[in-house]
Amino acid sequence: MTQTPTPDGGQRSLGEIVGDITQDLTTLVRQELDLAKTEMKQEAGRAGKGAGLLGGAGVAGSYLLLFLSAAAMFGLDAVLPLWLAALVVALVWGVAAGALALTGKKALQQSNPQLPTTQRTLKEDASWARAQKS
Repeated sequence: MTQTPTPDGGQRSLGEIVGDITQDLTTLVRQELDLAKTEMKQEAGRAGKGAGLLGGAGVAGSYLLLFLSAAAMFGLDAVLPLWLAALVVALVWGVAAGALALTGKKALQQSNPQLPTTQRTLKEDASWARAQKS
């Protein structure tokens, strides 16, 4: 059996070395998982705050659009019957809603959440593990 000198002058067996490497790799994997969890929590918190603010802006914007639509409808009432003016305004909003839905769907399909710190440290860990084999 191969013996390796230790810093205190003793000898370590190959089994002890393999056991240490296995333990180090287990610790490394746990640390990477903890890092990924932490990153995801931070990003989720930022996204939640932004979503809440956008929700409030959406409510205020809805009221604005409601009153602008009513103004447009009553403005068109000068040249069209009221029911037809309401229909024209509704059709304009239908086209706008369709365009926004398609644009939003495309943006969601293109999103790809990244964990840059985790990716970088995983690459470093892979290099470390390869160095341990040598």
